Amino acid sequence: METLFVANQATKLLVLYLIQFGCGLLVVHQSIKVNYTRKIIHFCLFLIPLYLDKVFAYERSLGLFMMASAFSVITLIIYIEPMRKRVPFINMMFTAFDRPEDRPYTLLWLSTQIVAGYLVIIPFVMLYAAYGLIPLVLIPVLITAIGDGLAEPVGVRFGRHKYQVKALFTEKKYYRTLEGSACVFIAGLLIVAAHHALFTPVQFIAAMVIIPPAMTLAEAFSPHTWDTPALFLVGYGILFGVMMI
Repeated sequence: METLFVANQATKLLVLYLIQFGCGLLVVHQSIKVNYTRKIIHFCLFLIPLYLDKVFAYERSLGLFMMASAFSVITLIIYIEPMRKRVPFINMMFTAFDRPEDRPYTLLWLSTQIVAGYLVIIPFVMLYAAYGLIPLVLIPVLITAIGDGLAEPVGVRFGRHKYQVKALFTEKKYYRTLEGSACVFIAGLLIVAAHHALFTPVQFIAAMVIIPPAMTLAEAFSPHTWDTPALFLVGYGILFGVMMI
């Protein structure tokens, strides 16, 4: 296994753990809403790996990508209740994303969403690689990272127009806002526009017209806390279709 790959994964884990711990301290000692600290972690989960992949620039392969994906899922085991109750550091990290309204499903929803996200993205990475479309892989990731990352804090702070959504494993109803969902639409427009050089003129117009509203609807109708796999599925599926034009 490449030394740079190991250094990459270890550094990601350390940095993310420290950020989560810091966010937990904000919740406990500064009364910051978990809705905000969750999204700080959300941004970091998506964006810090992109930066560290340039710092520790190991040679990419599907095998290493799948290994990193499995590692990300396995590390969630530290948050199980018996472990976090015995280790204050872990419990503080868990506090940073444990919304009261999500209990007792916080960890179940988080872990299943991450697994589902990888089950969606891995086949699409293979498909995109086969068609020489790897430079486009970041588009749905960035729309999800930025658009979905801003949706909750914007909705909490500025949301006035609420709509109801379901959640897995419970009959309890949850709410999103049109103002929050609009963040996905705006992010879609900006990120597709920023990658205009990767499209033909016809593909670019199609991408601008279809991808932002489609991913906005995917976020709007996905189950509570389960928007990432829905955004990936719709984003990658439509983007691939656009590139076949």
